[in-house]
Amino acid sequence: MNSNEVRRQWAERTGEYSPEYYAYYGPDERSESVRGLLERFVDRDASVLELGCSSGRHLAHLHEHGFEDLTGIDVNDDAFDVMDETYPDLAAAGTFYHDTIEGVVGDFDDDQFDVVYSVETLQHLHPDAEWVLEDISRITDDLLITVENEGEAADHTDHSASADPDVSYVNDDFPLYHRDWNRVFTELGLLEVEMERGDRDTVRAFRNSQE
Repeated sequence: MNSNEVRRQWAERTGEYSPEYYAYYGPDERSESVRGLLERFVDRDASVLELGCSSGRHLAHLHEHGFEDLTGIDVNDDAFDVMDETYPDLAAAGTFYHDTIEGVVGDFDDDQFDVVYSVETLQHLHPDAEWVLEDISRITDDLLITVENEGEAADHTDHSASADPDVSYVNDDFPLYHRDWNRVFTELGLLEVEMERGDRDTVRAFRNSQE
């Protein structure tokens, strides 16, 4: 499966793991983790970007708790229609891009967002598109949060930048690319300040080491 196939699969996804699916379940413990880190490290007037926001359940949770400068990117064709129906206040207040992450972030200015975060999104990034990780670091002024399934990637002895990520498949359907996000983003100049391993995901917070 190449990067174009991965992007098309998410753009057209319905049913399980679709925007409707996530809107049905609403904010969860991952939403709480992101909000907790934001409340710890930045003020409520911080500019926040979510990579792969789907129908907006995590951003809606932030909006309900006083964060107002919110931006999201998602490739799915239905994401923002579902957002309009499920989280109308968020849809009216935020700025949203119907596109791939790779298609948008290169146009953002250096340090444009105080906070950039992803929840189970970067784990779907095909190795062909890894160049976008440098842009993600570049546009982050202060705080970067990853909530991703790393598998055993962080325990591997081969931490070279050229090492391909491990791959697993959900329901024999779509791939998960397991990366050591500590290695990825510290090599890009960020400083890890928080890490918590869960049953499935690892939550990491990085700060811009130039701050």
